[in-house]
Amino acid sequence: MLTYERPKSLAEVVAARLRREIVEGEFDFGQALSESKIASRYGVSRTPVREAFACLGLEGLVHTEPQRGTFVFTMDRGQFAKISETRSILETAALRLAIERKRDDLIKQWKDLVAEMKAALRNEDAKRYSRYDGEFHQTMFILADNPYLSAAGQSFSAKMAAVRNRLGAQPEHMAHSYLQHLELLDLVERDETAAAANLLERHIRFKGESFWAVPETLPKSRWQKIAELAE
Repeated sequence: MLTYERPKSLAEVVAARLRREIVEGEFDFGQALSESKIASRYGVSRTPVREAFACLGLEGLVHTEPQRGTFVFTMDRGQFAKISETRSILETAALRLAIERKRDDLIKQWKDLVAEMKAALRNEDAKRYSRYDGEFHQTMFILADNPYLSAAGQSFSAKMAAVRNRLGAQPEHMAHSYLQHLELLDLVERDETAAAANLLERHIRFKGESFWAVPETLPKSRWQKIAELAE
């Protein structure tokens, strides 16, 4: 029996593009999104844009206020702390299952991703680093092989990626993040599951403070010193 993949609707295409641009920082937190301007930007009518807004509203990436319009989401420290708390519960569960079911695959994929993160640090490429950081965490959900757990994690993954791209893409934060990912890989290789889960929980729940503490710009010398950590 032949099966065919259903073509994506125009609204789905618009939602995917707008989601990507919000995550990558093309729009600021809290920025107003005009239906007509987005329609013109993407070369579509306003109807699929309106439907895309509704879709992304369910994901928490935008919110619509009556008589005012649609806006990119915002997040403060308190909200970030609550999401991080939820992430720590889900990701430590995913880590344990991934180790139990596909430990060798986890090690192999993490090694590849850590190598990409190292290259991004050397090249001062914050967006590339952020992308592989997200994939590092997503790998646990994939290898845990539990669709319900994955669905729970996906419910806020785009929002967390957007926060990471804006507030976590600083040299000092990335260097600290890289070293912790390296340590996580080492603990899994040594089959120290409990220690790895404990480090992952701390990595998620307490790194958020650095998002707000790191200065927005650093001199070139700081980049050079931080890149040395990846050696």
